[in-house]
Amino acid sequence: MRWPEKNAAGYRGLPRRTAHLCVSTAPGRRGQGLARTTGSAAVAHALAAGLRPQWRARATRSRQVALALGFREFGTRLSIGPG
Repeated sequence: MRWPEKNAAGYRGLPRRTAHLCVSTAPGRRGQGLARTTGSAAVAHALAAGLRPQWRARATRSRQVALALGFREFGTRLSIGPG
């Protein structure tokens, strides 16, 4: 079975009225501005709900989309797992 190529965006509520944004774009649809469009809609929805949007971007393209939407880099995150 082949899954249709889709783009989606949304957020999960975190403490202190924070909205953690998530955006997913199908590999065959990347580079068309879809992440920016759906990400922008998710940010607008979070703001309308009185939440403070947050975007945790590790991948370069994700960081580019976040910056294009007006997010600023604030700190870093380190994950350590069993070696």
